[in-house]
Amino acid sequence: MSRNELRDPLPSREQLVQPLLQEQLRGGQMWSRVLRRGQRLRLIDVAGGASVAALFYNADETSERYNMPDTLKAQHIARLTAGFVLYSDMGRVLCSVVSDSVGWHDTITGHASRAHNEARYGAGSYQKLRNDFFRNTRDNFLTELGKYDLGKRDLVANLNFFVKVAADEEGRLRWVEGHSPAGSHVELRAELNTLVILSNTPHPLDPSPRYAPQPVALEIRAGSPAGADDACRQSRPENERGFQLTEAYFT
Repeated sequence: MSRNELRDPLPSREQLVQPLLQEQLRGGQMWSRVLRRGQRLRLIDVAGGASVAALFYNADETSERYNMPDTLKAQHIARLTAGFVLYSDMGRVLCSVVSDSVGWHDTITGHASRAHNEARYGAGSYQKLRNDFFRNTRDNFLTELGKYDLGKRDLVANLNFFVKVAADEEGRLRWVEGHSPAGSHVELRAELNTLVILSNTPHPLDPSPRYAPQPVALEIRAGSPAGADDACRQSRPENERGFQLTEAYFT
């Protein structure tokens, strides 16, 4: 099937309102799905204090993936919020942030490994805790990537939704407590057919000594790609070219 054949008719108003999928991402859980071009993914911080690590790939050609440096320098930002986009390493737009009640999502501090988790929280093994064992982001990412014939070499810098890490004048990083209150949300719109990988696991800079990742609700709705007057397209002059490259991919 060609990329042109993946185009769907414009969704109805009812389709835009009614979710195609609703799921709850439990603490420690991993998740992945291909968002078709135009579909929207909303993440909701149910209880407050969530931290969801995310990776993004072009589902039609997975060697193309989210590029953190290009995303930040092209838009003159150090964090993501509504009106900005996620660039791939080919200069195309993978996803746009179309709605956000938090105002800051971390782009620079990465994710935790098994060694980090054990040093912070203890062993937390499956043999002891069964399904409540202490999962870590790196292993969760690798598990989900393996479902798409991807692996360690395909890991890139990730996003951390609902997280704010501030830097002082000396460049020291500081975890911002209470950044995301209960009910906060962020919503993405896929501009390419986009493979999304999520891990609901503690952020490496979270100072809490207790392993307690919070639940996050997921909703997917039908939608359309960015139009000519879209806020994300117009937020930076550079984004117009990014969207033009993205649209050319489907012609």
